[in-house]
Amino acid sequence: MKTYLYETHLHTYPVSKCAKVGVRENLEFYKSAGYDGVFITNHFLDGNINGDRSLPYEDRIEFYFSDYEAGVRIGKEIGLSVFLGIESSYKGTDFLIYGLDKAWFLEHPEIESLTKRQMLALMAEQGALIIQAHPFREAAYIDHIRLFPRSVHGVEVYNANRTPLENSMAEIYAQSYGLIEFSGTDNHLGEQQSTFGGMISQTPILDETDFVKRVKNQEMTLFRGKRHD
Repeated sequence: MKTYLYETHLHTYPVSKCAKVGVRENLEFYKSAGYDGVFITNHFLDGNINGDRSLPYEDRIEFYFSDYEAGVRIGKEIGLSVFLGIESSYKGTDFLIYGLDKAWFLEHPEIESLTKRQMLALMAEQGALIIQAHPFREAAYIDHIRLFPRSVHGVEVYNANRTPLENSMAEIYAQSYGLIEFSGTDNHLGEQQSTFGGMISQTPILDETDFVKRVKNQEMTLFRGKRHD
């Protein structure tokens, strides 16, 4: 029986400053690797994003969505579903957010003045799915680990770029708080990435709202591996 595999955590150049691969190359790779769709989750305005931070909010939003919009066009061309997500950051603590569109962000410039907890609460009220990404990640630039168990729906318990210890701690965290378990690659390298994550469904994902509903209802399973089997 066929299942459907989706990348949930993907960064593309030039929007994400840390990404090494452009949109087309990424999408062509995921198509060849057996994925049925991808969520482009570039670093948001509060994270490691390229572009001029002095520009008006609306201009920065237009730049932010440029990779995703290019992805939608390319996806239609090559037969790969492309969906929207964002990765919002706070001092090395990151959140994957799904279910809000460009119009929503254009209508809510006040999010830049909110605390992270306030911003997440607003997004959740608007129907977004909020996943804390790699919550136990350790790095020189991260002063300490921060957890937001009352502000998220789920936890990335498998991140293909984190250590087994970091992922196992994330799984303990999710299970202890009754949070949804989630998987993604966190791909910055395109086809040079060696291991992969994602979420599997029994039928195709229709759109971001459908994805949010399925994840919240825990109707999808986790993928951890090198390619889609």
